[in-house]
Amino acid sequence: MATSSTTTQPRDTWGSKLGFVMAAAGSAVGLGNIWKFPYTAGESGGGAFVLIYLLFVIFIGFSVMLTEFAVGRKTGVSAVGAFKKTDRRWSFVGVIGVFSGLLIMGFYPVVGGWAIAYIYKLATGLLSAPEAIGDSFGSFISNPIEPLMWMGLYLLLNIAIVARGISGGIEKAGKVLMPMLFIILIIVSIKGMMLPGASAGLEFLFKPDFSQVDSGVVLAALGQAFFSLSLGMGCMITYGSYLKKKENLVQTTAMVTAMDTSVAILAGLAMFPAMFAFGMAPAAGPGLVFVVVPQLFAEMGAIGLMFALMFFVGLSVAALTSSVSLLEVVVSYLIDEKGLKRSTAVALAATVMGVLCVFSSISLGGLGPQLFGTGAFDVFDLLTDKIFLAVGGMLVCIFAGWRLNREELEKEITNDGDIKFPLFGLWYNLVKYVIPFAVAIVAIAGVYSGFESGKGEIMLVGLGVIAVSGIISKKL
Repeated sequence: MATSSTTTQPRDTWGSKLGFVMAAAGSAVGLGNIWKFPYTAGESGGGAFVLIYLLFVIFIGFSVMLTEFAVGRKTGVSAVGAFKKTDRRWSFVGVIGVFSGLLIMGFYPVVGGWAIAYIYKLATGLLSAPEAIGDSFGSFISNPIEPLMWMGLYLLLNIAIVARGISGGIEKAGKVLMPMLFIILIIVSIKGMMLPGASAGLEFLFKPDFSQVDSGVVLAALGQAFFSLSLGMGCMITYGSYLKKKENLVQTTAMVTAMDTSVAILAGLAMFPAMFAFGMAPAAGPGLVFVVVPQLFAEMGAIGLMFALMFFVGLSVAALTSSVSLLEVVVSYLIDEKGLKRSTAVALAATVMGVLCVFSSISLGGLGPQLFGTGAFDVFDLLTDKIFLAVGGMLVCIFAGWRLNREELEKEITNDGDIKFPLFGLWYNLVKYVIPFAVAIVAIAGVYSGFESGKGEIMLVGLGVIAVSGIISKKL
């Protein structure tokens, strides 16, 4: 086994390939697929967004994920150490990943708490008054106390899993939770597609209308691909660092990418056909899952409660499998680089995340500090989705393509030639030349559109943080 860069503790590893695939797919599959993908697709014109998203997943997502797995396994340490071990000047890329994970966990448990809360609300009669569902959600998230209780419960579930380690906690949870999620989504999707008028929803989801496409839609698709696949945030480097040398990285990456994309499409199938069948608008924003979806199930009558409960259990499961990987990114950093015990690292990371979540949650009620007139929840989401993840993924590719030795990288990916990867040359050129250029162009367009929408100052702050991290990382 590989050992920590600053301790002599044995490094944990995945118990089986299935366990790793389920855990990595669980990291990729989360709120990005079930909460964010449908409403972003709805706001961005449906089919055209979905097509661009799929292209990004195939050509960029797969390539970046394979790169992160390879870097993590090759070095055997987590995000910061993986870069520091090769070249200390590049450790800031790992810092960006850890910081991204921390910021995402500054709002992610808030939404995860909503998902758990809605299981309780559904079980206690939420669907009995469909006309009040919208107002119920608004009053719930703006309440300064109630969402914090559910967020605290959700964060405790994360702590309980991550504290048990890789093979004993995260892997076991993934083996149970991921199959459960797929079964739930398939059942709900089939029910939605059987409704009269559901074909219009399928057309919206899969028939591209390129008149809707602008730089904002392209950036949204790229951001969704990175957010959905857990790229640029240190998760896959950290998970890769626990991988055994015998595992097939190419096959594993393909499986994780396919599972993640399948869940996103299933989430769209679970919502849009039913929405069109009941005459509801697709562009419902972030409240889509918590306002429109309960109304959909209420329209289904008595059987709707059962499907609604299944859906929100699935949403909670998806959120949990992702957030444990985000918590593990920070925990693994503290173990590898600071020499902390796992229990201490979990407690410290969760405490910081809990504080950030409090600011995020109360910001939705207009309370707490603001940055350029924007609350903490939206600031954390904007910085990670539009800046840190894309730039982090771009820098990982530049690092792999220009700093790592090509022959060593090929040996790592092919297990010293034991595994065939005939597309290595294509993949390497994508990583070295095409992806950094493409991401840079989209990111620049995104910053420009950010100024047009009044959020440009926050995006500049994000770029400033990246620049500063490059300076201070040398002192880590």
